[in-house]
Amino acid sequence: MNQNATLTTFSHPALASQSWFIDSDTAGVQLYLRNRRRTHIEAFGSERTVMLMHAATYAGDSLFDVAHGETGSFMDFLAMRGYDVYSVDVRGYGGSTRPPEMMAPSDASPPTVSTEIAISDLSRAISHVIERNGLSQLNLIGMSWGGTVAGAYAARVPEHVHKLGLIAPQWIDSRSVSIDTGGELGAYRTVSREAARERWLGAVPDEQREALVPRELVEKWEQITFGADDANPYHVPNGVVQDRRDYWAAGRAYYDPGEITAPTLLIHGEWDRDVPLDTNQAYFRRLTGAAYKRWIEIGQTTHMLILERQRHQAFDGIAAFLDEVLTEN
Repeated sequence: MNQNATLTTFSHPALASQSWFIDSDTAGVQLYLRNRRRTHIEAFGSERTVMLMHAATYAGDSLFDVAHGETGSFMDFLAMRGYDVYSVDVRGYGGSTRPPEMMAPSDASPPTVSTEIAISDLSRAISHVIERNGLSQLNLIGMSWGGTVAGAYAARVPEHVHKLGLIAPQWIDSRSVSIDTGGELGAYRTVSREAARERWLGAVPDEQREALVPRELVEKWEQITFGADDANPYHVPNGVVQDRRDYWAAGRAYYDPGEITAPTLLIHGEWDRDVPLDTNQAYFRRLTGAAYKRWIEIGQTTHMLILERQRHQAFDGIAAFLDEVLTEN
């Protein structure tokens, strides 16, 4: 069980919350899966089942399950709308098994947990949910690097993806990014509270930071992400950084978005400096095979828009997209 689960749980009598581990394709490596659903619904079906894929630095609880206000977390919101919601942590993140390279000094090994490994872990989680519930497909939502993982999976295994939601997905961009500070990469990188806060709010005018995200929510997010103190450093696999150098920063696409056939929603925030606007515009134009595609641009939000004041615009946009009934032309 994730040690921070009690911090992220939204207490509501209509919702059931559970978590468990599933086997990966590597002996001894288990993946942490959490679930949120309405208690009175016995069967949901493919159209009402959602898998969430986290980003390059923060695990599923830090992004999708930080309860705040009457709506709760993103997982709570979708569950209250009648969806069976799952979130998986790739190995090396959150509650999942840490690779042995992350238990030794970082410079003792090359970058660990590549995008390809993350796709494999996501695939195992999706197969588990599909088989467990007797489904043929499910909806898939990925954020940032999670959008790369989800997008690549949707391109490779289109028969398992009913609809695809992407929140600021990676795309080709040679500009520097905060997760890559240069130099030779070790197995993992260490992220401090200060660096995390600056990355999140650095692009926001000082006078608007408190309005964007209340201080108590930032503090709650930090406690969920980093724990009660800094005694245990927050380590993150460096595989994603190596992949960015080898692909996105080098002008090479990791996969072809044109191979995605599912209806696709892309959401982007105005103040996102991790994935700039023109990057996602270029990505959106490459979605040539999607049954249909949609763009939502949300003003005065950052890369972490699903935790901010305007998060309801993202929540409502995603829910409306998922609620739509697909019809034949």
